[in-house]
Amino acid sequence: MNHIKQLAGQTAVYGLGIVVPRVLNYLLLTPFYTRIFTKAEYGIITEFYAYIVILMVVLTYGMETGFFRFADKENNHKNVYRSALIALSFTSTVFIGLAWLFSGSLASFLHYPDNPEYVVWVGLIVGLDSFASIPFAKLRLETRALKYAIIRILEVCVNILANWFFLFYCPDNTDSVLVSNVYNPEIGVGYVFISNVLSVVVKVLALSKEIFYSSGVFHFQLLKRMLFYSFPLLIAGLAGTVNEVIDRILLKYLLPASQNPMEQLGVYGASVKLAVLMTLFVQMFRYAAEPFFFSKKDELNARDIYAQVMKYFVFSGMAIFLFVMLFLDVFILFIGPEFRDGISIIPLVLIANLFMGIFYNLSIWYKLSNKTIWGVYLVFFGAVVTFVINYFFIPRFGYYASAWGHFISYFLMVVLSFVVGQRFYRINYELKQMLILVVLALLFYLASEIFVFSNSVGKYIFHFVLICSYLLIFYISEKRKLFVKHESQNH
Repeated sequence: MNHIKQLAGQTAVYGLGIVVPRVLNYLLLTPFYTRIFTKAEYGIITEFYAYIVILMVVLTYGMETGFFRFADKENNHKNVYRSALIALSFTSTVFIGLAWLFSGSLASFLHYPDNPEYVVWVGLIVGLDSFASIPFAKLRLETRALKYAIIRILEVCVNILANWFFLFYCPDNTDSVLVSNVYNPEIGVGYVFISNVLSVVVKVLALSKEIFYSSGVFHFQLLKRMLFYSFPLLIAGLAGTVNEVIDRILLKYLLPASQNPMEQLGVYGASVKLAVLMTLFVQMFRYAAEPFFFSKKDELNARDIYAQVMKYFVFSGMAIFLFVMLFLDVFILFIGPEFRDGISIIPLVLIANLFMGIFYNLSIWYKLSNKTIWGVYLVFFGAVVTFVINYFFIPRFGYYASAWGHFISYFLMVVLSFVVGQRFYRINYELKQMLILVVLALLFYLASEIFVFSNSVGKYIFHFVLICSYLLIFYISEKRKLFVKHESQNH
């Protein structure tokens, strides 16, 4: 149980750097954007941030995981850090330069011929963000979670303040000398990207100590070994990211013009935001779990630890699913009224994200057994499934096809990863208990749909009882097993 508490503690601390910024973005920017922008304008934001997510994977090329792996293996992790940092600084600089040189051609290719500046700003965001990933990984390795959290929160605060300044304050104060010098109303949506650029610059400056005052020596041979290890992870990460965001790109090109593709993209992007709690939970877990899993690999009961972690992860994910679905009418208030058409896809999006987290749990088998090529096979398979479903069904069903695509893809990835993983690195997961947790949560959700109340107070009380009952049942079942185990050890 101590290892679960350790991982939970690390997850909570890293949550300060992941959850707090994302919650601030969600509470302050999502309602803001969905009330000042049209559906089509929000579609532009959704599309370009899909590109950013993909490009971030390419520009970091698996070096975060490679850094953790080689820092654990090498006698001098400072050399590992220096080698990774120099490599990323070079590729990020080249990328920013290429984005600037070919901004016009790329903007025309993306059907934004009048806005080449979008490409330049996205290039700066991706290049600087990618470079900062290794200093952040160093903070994680050294368990300096507080500094990690402070810088992340600082970054998002700058982003939020800049957004509000350009998009809320400036339009109403054009007579101000300051505003007249920095504000151009024709930029519009572009201020979302400009604000992000400013926040990333501040983040890099805050990491200056880790960038400029770190010891260690660059070793080309070491870097080659790191790249060799990380390359399959790059392919797997790229396929996984494409799997995650390809629908937001395909919607624009596969929907007929009569169905207003950019508006549907805007609605879909806003609807996905309603699953933010599950997304945050999975991201928090991923940041804490990777160094945790590697640190436990040499313990005799490592596989039992991994099995326990999986069970608690599934329980926590289903508890989040219940919470969001039981109080969905509150969550939808965070997006503008015009963006609430996609509320029916939320259950699918929540469960799909949970499957993604389960797959990440399972991925430990190929990372620890040095069979990372299997990560490529599995994630590439999932990306193909997502693409096929989206390609054939978006023209008919719009973003509903996108939601189902994620659900089916991640489910199949979980099944295949489990089956193959048990051959190479067997872990005795508590499948029966996890299935019971899933079914129980779904039954409670079904009960909330069956029993209709005439007033909101009665409904919220009933829903609160349901979520508390789910938590209590799990607590009692775990306590009982611990008691039985303790008794058997005494005898």
